[in-house]
Amino acid sequence: MADYSFPWDRLIADFKFEGRAELAGMLAARLHAAWLQAASPPASLVLPVPLSADRLAERGYNQAWELARRVAAMSGSRARADLLLRPWDTAHQADLNRAARQQNLRTAFMVDPRRRSMLAGQRVALVDDVMTTGATAREAAAVLLRAGAAAVDVWVVARTEDDKADDHRDDNHDDRER
Repeated sequence: MADYSFPWDRLIADFKFEGRAELAGMLAARLHAAWLQAASPPASLVLPVPLSADRLAERGYNQAWELARRVAAMSGSRARADLLLRPWDTAHQADLNRAARQQNLRTAFMVDPRRRSMLAGQRVALVDDVMTTGATAREAAAVLLRAGAAAVDVWVVARTEDDKADDHRDDNHDDRER
């Protein structure tokens, strides 16, 4: 995992906002290497943080899915983009402060009820490009755990200084519903 600073901030911004999907392979390889170095338990499912239909149309692709499917292939896991859903658009997280980010994401995610059984007892890796406050990861992991996942690990390419200062331990490994 990298600090969200030069050169990673520019690479990730190009990947995410400038249509540079070809950067996915390099970023996924770095994410996979960090996972191997951490010696984390293997995930049976690798899921991207989903985008709403509006945001997907705006970007043309889900950068988290581009990472997740590549990391899953490298790790021998199954990647799925149809289990965790974001049924409606919410405000851009980058435009919000910490409290507003958390409020913005309440009820933003859901598990497809037709596929819920696929999560039962599974260790899930939730993949995203950047973690800032951990609000997205926290909310998405909570939804997955309520749907029956045994554990949720969050794999991100980069973390901002804001997130590291708060050191949200539960955002990173074994997010179990308490």
